[in-house]
Parts: sequence; C-alpha cells; structure tokens
Amino acid sequence: MNEAQKITLNNEELFDDYNYSYNNYSYNSNGEGAVCSQESSMYFDSIFIPVLYSLALVVGLVGNGLVLAVLWKKRKSLNVTDIFILHLSLADLLLLLTLPFWAVEAVQGWIFGTVLCKLTGALFKINFYCGIFMLSCISLDRYLSIVHAMQMYSRKKPVATHCCCLMVWFFCLLLSIPDWIFLVATEDSRRQDKTECVPFFPSDSWHLATRLLYHILGFILPALMILFCYYHILQRLQHGSQCKQKKRAIRVIVTLVLAFFISWTPYNITLIVDTIQTNKTISLNTQISCESATALDVALTATATLGYLHCCVNPVLYAFVGVKFRQHLLDILKPLGFTLMGPVVPVSRKSSLWTESVDTSHTSAF
Repeated sequence: MNEAQKITLNNEELFDDYNYSYNNYSYNSNGEGAVCSQESSMYFDSIFIPVLYSLALVVGLVGNGLVLAVLWKKRKSLNVTDIFILHLSLADLLLLLTLPFWAVEAVQGWIFGTVLCKLTGALFKINFYCGIFMLSCISLDRYLSIVHAMQMYSRKKPVATHCCCLMVWFFCLLLSIPDWIFLVATEDSRRQDKTECVPFFPSDSWHLATRLLYHILGFILPALMILFCYYHILQRLQHGSQCKQKKRAIRVIVTLVLAFFISWTPYNITLIVDTIQTNKTISLNTQISCESATALDVALTATATLGYLHCCVNPVLYAFVGVKFRQHLLDILKPLGFTLMGPVVPVSRKSSLWTESVDTSHTSAF
C-alpha cells in the first residue's frame, strides 16, 4: 500500500493512474511525486452531498410525482408535448432515485458492491442523458410548431411520439455502455482507502474519449439546439401585437432557457477545465498544486449538485406555470382536503404552458 503513495506518469503505469470525475468526484495526481491529500474535499463531500441530495430527492419526487399524477389523469387526451414531459419526468425521477447511493458513498464509501455500482452508475448516466435529450425534443417540437406551423407527430397517433421517446431511451442506453464496462467498486489509497464506485480505464485515451463524448452530446449539442430553437421562437413571438398572452409566453421561454444554462453551465465549464488539466498533466507531465486540485474537487461537487437540482426545477418550468395544470392539480387535491391559494383562473380548452406560445393547434394537460 505504501508503494501506491507514489505515482509516475509513464506509459506502463497509465492503467493504474487515472483522472476520474463522475458524480461529483475528481481524482487528480500531482504529477510525479507524492499524491495530494484529499481529506479536505472528502470532508466537504460528506456534508454537502447528503444535505443537498436529500433536498433534491424530496422536492424532485414531490414535483415530478404531481406532474405524473396530472398526466395520468389526462392520459386519454395527451398531446405531443405532454408525452415528452411524461418521459422527462420519468427520467428525472429515475435519476433522483440514484442520489441516495451517492450520498451514502460520500459518507461511508461505496458499500453496495461492484454489480450495483455498474447498475446505479449506468442508470444515472441513462437518465442524465435522457433528461437533456427530452428537453431538446421539446424545444424542437415547439420550434417547428410555432415558427414553421408544422407538427412532427399527429395527436391522433401518440404511439409515434412514444416510439420516438423510446428511441431516445435506447440511444441513452448505448451511451451508458462505458459505465457498464469500466465502473468498479475499489479502494483508493489517495482517499484514505475509501471504497468508491469509479471507472477504471485501460488508458488515458479511453478517459479522454468518454469525457469528450459527454461534453459534446451531454451539453454542447443540446445547448446549441435549445438556444437555436428558442431564439427563433422569441423572434417569431416578438412580431405583431404584444398582447398579455404573448408577453407571458416570452417570459416562460426565457425562464426555460435561463434555468437550463444556470443549472448546467457551471458544471460543464468546471468539467472542461478538469479535462484540460488532466490531459495536460498526462501529456506534459506537469504538476498541479494540491490547493488547485482540492479547489477543483470542491467546484465539481458544488456545480454538479446545482445541475442535479434541475430535476426539481423541471416540474415548475414545464408544468406548474401552466394555468390548466394548476386547475388539474386542484381537482386531484380537493378529495384530500387541500386547496390552492389565490383565485382559480378559468381556462379555455386551448390554453396550456405551450399553447400560450401562440400554438393552438392542439390541447394539453398543461
């Protein structure tokens, strides 16, 4: 075990020394020489992660659960957007259910074994990708409907929309293959022999490839699509009279875009910095200070948690701002003795979160 305290970055030992950043953890060697102590970042993780993940789990389960309840009540009249929201909520729920495992790992280490490590890690990755891809699908559907006045799917044939969503799920499953292969439960001498669920790559090229795959498919392309779609939607809405309904639609769209980027941009920027630093360390055998490594660890933990909280924000953005959703929610809660504060605004058959964006071609549960 003492020999493991020294790491030399040469071709023969690259298999034993890897940089890992997944689910809020980053393992950075200090070039050639003694490995930096990660006691500070471990202490931060053991407090920050359980508290924030518990909050995210409770709020996310309640919010997405209410969304699913409303969708189930209106299951016979769901439109395209409703179906995408249904799958988005399912992805968010499944992702949230993996958070307790990572919270336990932050405190006690990974105590669930390698099989559950692979299963939980892959499930996390599948639903992480699926959530972002569903947001992109909703953006594209709204863009085509509002800007080009065309529908990708027929409301009379919801099976086609479900099949599209299943294709997204399958693609996300393919993207999780590296997790099924490389994730293992192993002790790390750099973290006080703590057992953790981490990927063990055969070479640095594998690690770099998986990172680039995440950067491109997990953020850059979806972000560009969302920006493109909502930019043109706003341009379309700004033409003509600025009625109250249109202004409300603009505010909703701006909120959607801002929430996505506020949630995920800090984490992705931090992860890109870590990827660049890792590649430089391996390629040039440069040294990074222990303070920098610890700061990067803490930054990854904090920004990743902010990103996961987006699972809690989604129900608010995609449902709770809809007048019809509040009415449907009130109908569900009335038998339980709950009432919503404030007056209930009468809604027309065509009003929804999305039909407020001047899309009146179909109705929605929201």
